[in-house]
Amino acid sequence: MSHAEKLWELLLPLGPYRRQGIYTAGELAGEGEALDGVLEALEELEREVMLDRAEAWGLEALEGLLARRPVAVTPEERRAALSALLRIGGDSFTAAALNDNLKGCGLNAVVSETEERGVVEVRFPDVPGVPDGFARLKKILEDILPCHLQINYVYWYVTWGELEERFPTWGDIEAGDYTWGELEKLVK
Repeated sequence: MSHAEKLWELLLPLGPYRRQGIYTAGELAGEGEALDGVLEALEELEREVMLDRAEAWGLEALEGLLARRPVAVTPEERRAALSALLRIGGDSFTAAALNDNLKGCGLNAVVSETEERGVVEVRFPDVPGVPDGFARLKKILEDILPCHLQINYVYWYVTWGELEERFPTWGDIEAGDYTWGELEKLVK
């Protein structure tokens, strides 16, 4: 029910406001339309200021507060990434907390401690080779990870055993017309 209809229902028992009156109908329709616009604006404001429901300018405003934009495309992914970034605090530097932050930011990366003090490894478990857009990913990772740590990036490629299993002869590889970059990423 629109606000104009609500106003009619509210004022009808008072007598002067009758549905037949052209002037009163126009007055209530105009006021009702204005109130409908206010309600729409308030609903949008309520949605956009809450991170868990923001869809447009609310996400843009939060991302504008950060040094780098999260690696996310859909509103759901952007909300999760912003939530993860906003969780980063003084106690967010354990391996589990760092991995949670990276996952929340939409980064397909895993941080693990090494035997060497002050050195961590970053792996990209589902991406063979160097991930697309690595320069951007690297900047975001280095913003999230503590600056006193040395970061070693670890990449993985197809092994000779996997190639021999998939392609019995060199002729089979050549028939696929692969570049070396494509071939080294042909993991199962």
